[in-house]
Amino acid sequence: MFTKKDILNKTGQITLHIIFWGVVLLFFTYFFGVGSKNYEGTLTFSLFLLPITIATTYVSIYKLIPDYLVTKRYFRFVLYSVYTIIISGYLIMVSVFFSLIYVSNFKYADMNPLTRNIILITTAVYIVVVLVSAFKLLKLNLNHAEKTKALETKILDSQLKLKEQELHYLKMQIHPHFLFNTLNTMYGFALKKADETPEMILKLSNLLDYLLYQVDKPFVLLVDEINHIKDYIALEKMRFNKTLDITFNSEAINETTKIAPMLLLPFIENSFKHGSIKNGVLKIEIDLATTPENILFSIKNTSAIPENANKGIGLQNIKKRLDLLYKNKYDLEIDTSENFFKVALKLNID
Repeated sequence: MFTKKDILNKTGQITLHIIFWGVVLLFFTYFFGVGSKNYEGTLTFSLFLLPITIATTYVSIYKLIPDYLVTKRYFRFVLYSVYTIIISGYLIMVSVFFSLIYVSNFKYADMNPLTRNIILITTAVYIVVVLVSAFKLLKLNLNHAEKTKALETKILDSQLKLKEQELHYLKMQIHPHFLFNTLNTMYGFALKKADETPEMILKLSNLLDYLLYQVDKPFVLLVDEINHIKDYIALEKMRFNKTLDITFNSEAINETTKIAPMLLLPFIENSFKHGSIKNGVLKIEIDLATTPENILFSIKNTSAIPENANKGIGLQNIKKRLDLLYKNKYDLEIDTSENFFKVALKLNID
């Protein structure tokens, strides 16, 4: 069932073809009329030659090019092109006899000078065929490029949506994991009825605000991430009391530098969760710095069994997020020794 739009498009296409072949007819009439005063005879000859040109052209643009050249069936393209040239050459030769018999009444001297030359006639016909074929090939290439671009855009959109869904899933994993560990700390303080509990609730409130409202953003200011890291460390200091020896060096931080939210905090959380108290102390060293091109982060903690630090959601989650957000733009080194577990992360933010 053809729609009104389809009918209008088809009508417009047919009209353009009629106009084009009308122009070709005028070209033939003018070209073959050079040096002749018999314009009526030239028009008659051009009218005879026009269907040959149309047929050759349409075979080229609707069969040879789309079915064989574009599909890379080169042998058949060459074979059928040769057939087309032979048949069209025969018909062009017939047009010469037509000019001699019907236009000049078998009088060779009365023939239009240009219609005697089969090479010029063939050239005129194939100028039209080649130009139209070149235009058709260009149009097919442009359509193919447009379709390829549309397909690439669709693939990129699909990949982007998949990436966003995976990032959302990873962030959703952070929420209960982090919340569970923090609430465990608060539960311990509540049992002891410690005086620090109100302060702890305030810091936890700040962390929860960050967790619920900031973590869904693609990027946050690094200084905000640092502030919440400090709140988390303060909570852990209350829990560990004198058994914790932690240093956090964050100097010369560029205030405009941004980072994916909750990217560094799980490293620190792992150091508390998997770190080991040695000689009565859990020792943690954290260093964070920025350059115009990079964020440099390292954390080192005492550990009795280094393999344990690789377990759980935290570290695996970070690795996946790094691959999604900073693919080919980060270096992550994990160093395990008998007494220490160390992570060094370098992010390229340029």
